[in-house]
Amino acid sequence: MPTIELTPLTGRYLSFAEREEIALSRAQGRGVREIARHLGRDPSTISRELRRNAATRGGRLEYRASVAQWKADLVARRPKTPKLVANEQLHDYVQEHLSGRVITTDGEILGPEGPAWKGRNKPHRRDRRWVKGWSPEQIARRLKVDFPHDEEMRISHEAIYQALYVEGRGALKRELVTCLRTGRALRVPRARTRRVTWAHVTEEVMISERPAEADDRAVPGHWEGDLLIGLERSAIGTLVDRTTRMTMLLHLPREDGYGTIKPYKNGPALAGYGAVTMKNALAAKMTTLPEQLRRSLTWDRGKELSRHVDFTVETGIPVYFADPQSPWQRGTNENTNGLLRQYFPKGTDLSRWSAEELEAVAAVLNSRPRKVLGWKTPAEAFEEHLQSLNEARVATAD
Repeated sequence: MPTIELTPLTGRYLSFAEREEIALSRAQGRGVREIARHLGRDPSTISRELRRNAATRGGRLEYRASVAQWKADLVARRPKTPKLVANEQLHDYVQEHLSGRVITTDGEILGPEGPAWKGRNKPHRRDRRWVKGWSPEQIARRLKVDFPHDEEMRISHEAIYQALYVEGRGALKRELVTCLRTGRALRVPRARTRRVTWAHVTEEVMISERPAEADDRAVPGHWEGDLLIGLERSAIGTLVDRTTRMTMLLHLPREDGYGTIKPYKNGPALAGYGAVTMKNALAAKMTTLPEQLRRSLTWDRGKELSRHVDFTVETGIPVYFADPQSPWQRGTNENTNGLLRQYFPKGTDLSRWSAEELEAVAAVLNSRPRKVLGWKTPAEAFEEHLQSLNEARVATAD
């Protein structure tokens, strides 16, 4: 005979000892809230326990610990037959309101077909199939309206989500997740929702701590940076000097194994702009500049620069981050990215361009006359500052 465990596998569930306390307290005439305070449980937990697991023999509800434990163990047995598998009418209703097609009054199907399901999130900047697309909560709530007297036509929205996301449930096809508004192929883990969004941005590296000389643009060497994002997780890094508007582009090729190695939790970033890759590419690019022209770097709050401390140690260049939703604090870089979209439009794969091609585009941009520079080009303004630095160095040596 299986023994009754005094403590369950997790403190989330009532133990047999707690059920004995509940039975004893009920026999003494204590109320639900008093029992809840005594056990350190929520009153709704005690109320639900008394309602669900009470003994019914004899035609009246009577709570006994042994019967309550037996009922709880019986309900907890797994696996269970999912409700969407056992009830075909309910299954068809849920599937129809998730993936039903958009049609005209004449019955003509409208909208594009969309790409084939590959087990990943919805493809960005591509057509999606037009469907009814009710959310699981809308479906669960509407069932009570459409079938007010049929208690079998009931399901919770969580059960629908599990049928979509939990492999092996067998109730709904996994590709139906593309019919949801988000279209994500996996649920967001709870641990991810509890993360600090910008944990790498501390008070010491906020833009408010940036030297005042960077604000008036009088001194060159204060840079702004960001990423141009393209299709298939491709990107190009951009760097712009605040004073001369000199632009440098970072070639960020994908790492070996991209597209062939299956991604896994905490695995390496193979898309080309992971934290380590980004730090190395930035360091290699900016250390080619004279020391006087690498005073600071202001970046967006993206996690691609979460290794900024290592970058500063290697290069001596302090990094500062803009405030949330404040693109005007990096206005020079935002404007430059807009100019670069003439060559690298949104919705295109940016990984196909080589480092030489990026250098050519940067040279074209740096040879455009700019009104803010008195119609000089960024290359000319940058060269003037280089010459002034060399003259100052020679004068100091003499």
